[in-house]
Amino acid sequence: MNEITPRWEWRSFGRHFGEAQARLAALTPTGVQESDEVYLLSGAGDNVKVRDALMDIKVLREVNADGLEQWTPVMKAGFPLSAAEVARVFESLQLPVPSLSPAGYTFDEFIEAFAAPGGAIRAVQVHKRRVRYRVGGCTAEVSDVVANGKPTRTIAVESEDAQGVIRAVRELGLGGYTNTSYPRALAALMDDEPERYAVIDAGTNSIKFHIAERDLDGRWRTVVDRAELTRLGEGLAPRGLIIDAALERTADAIAGMVAEAKRHGVRAIAAVGTAGLRIASNSEAVVAAIAARTGVQIEVISGDEESRLAYLATKAGLGLKTGSLVVFDTGGGSSQFTFGQDSRVDERFSVDVGAVRYTERFKLDGTVSPDTLHQAMAAISADLSRLEGRPVPDQLVAMGGAVTNITAVKHGLATYDPAVVQGTVLDRAEIDRQIEVYRSRDADARRAIIGLQPKRAEVILAGACIVRTVMEKLGKDSLRVSDRGLRHGVLAERFGT
Repeated sequence: MNEITPRWEWRSFGRHFGEAQARLAALTPTGVQESDEVYLLSGAGDNVKVRDALMDIKVLREVNADGLEQWTPVMKAGFPLSAAEVARVFESLQLPVPSLSPAGYTFDEFIEAFAAPGGAIRAVQVHKRRVRYRVGGCTAEVSDVVANGKPTRTIAVESEDAQGVIRAVRELGLGGYTNTSYPRALAALMDDEPERYAVIDAGTNSIKFHIAERDLDGRWRTVVDRAELTRLGEGLAPRGLIIDAALERTADAIAGMVAEAKRHGVRAIAAVGTAGLRIASNSEAVVAAIAARTGVQIEVISGDEESRLAYLATKAGLGLKTGSLVVFDTGGGSSQFTFGQDSRVDERFSVDVGAVRYTERFKLDGTVSPDTLHQAMAAISADLSRLEGRPVPDQLVAMGGAVTNITAVKHGLATYDPAVVQGTVLDRAEIDRQIEVYRSRDADARRAIIGLQPKRAEVILAGACIVRTVMEKLGKDSLRVSDRGLRHGVLAERFGT
């Protein structure tokens, strides 16, 4: 074989790559190629395939700190294969070498002898249509693949320059995707392993984590859905900075989520940041520190984008198709509002009305006098003045940690059950009842309330006050609760079909 300069390779598989597909489609292809190949799989070993009537073996030489792989060709042999060449195939597949015929093997003889159904070697017929591009000095490739009749897609970036590959992957918006080789991906496809994806929503008060898998009909099934209260926005108001302790708590939580996602075999992780990271003057440094600690790059999204994605998730989750609808999501640092009619979004905006801010300003984490509560409600009302004078909507839907905890308390859920929370109707009387319960107790006493997450005890009163004020401003006596939030909207948009 001729001398080959090693190249670093990044590759991922799936049916949908979101914005990356559109970015590549906007470029001029440098070449298109179709091929038929036979991959030989064993559950371990190197990349072994037959292409152009040659037995082609590549070995994984190195995986660098960024997870890029360096594959090197070590064999291209024509048929019939000698016994020594067949032995090399078995060694590359990490299988015991069987007794071999000294006469060698044609392709058909090899398949019949060693890769028949039920054998140690699994032969996969693969058709590829590859379209190549240049991205940042690297070769990028989009391939539509059919393997034993099953379709998938792969995007690859390769170059001799490892850092150039990383830059190109990020430029395409693929930074959260897992680098996967052909043998691993084809084995998963043949075994009908579900496509799993993860979303991390880095909020001001809590970090929400969601893993879902898509079935063969394109429907999503929840695998993991949980939140950790890290209070990223603790102390943010006085100086406009995220403090070191809050950063450490958040980075630790995200690192744990990333490890869990890997254990579940996710194909990609999307991470978005909301109000706290929008507001903080050291946001860029915080995002960089989290990326260095966890390998996850958080995309700080605008309030408008946050509202749009939450609206998308809510309508789908509650089956709302007609009528006027207002969706709001109140978090630790801000509240997002989306106004729509039927399938149309008319207005989206975000206001700096969040539970952490009022908790710190009015000391709502402890027992509160009626007068202090009145002052806090007045401040929230003034800050929500943008809601005044609007028509009463047909439906008001609330989401976020405050309202889902209020719902869990209403139902007395010792263990949170999203199926119970989703679609629950809350009226003003129930919100008022809970406000009085929280007002009259300190944080320790609140933690004994069944349904309330212990870590939310400090901020639940402020959250309930915000929810109650929104209902009053929009003239609604009740609202519906959506357990489907920003993370579900990100999942649908980034990884949906």
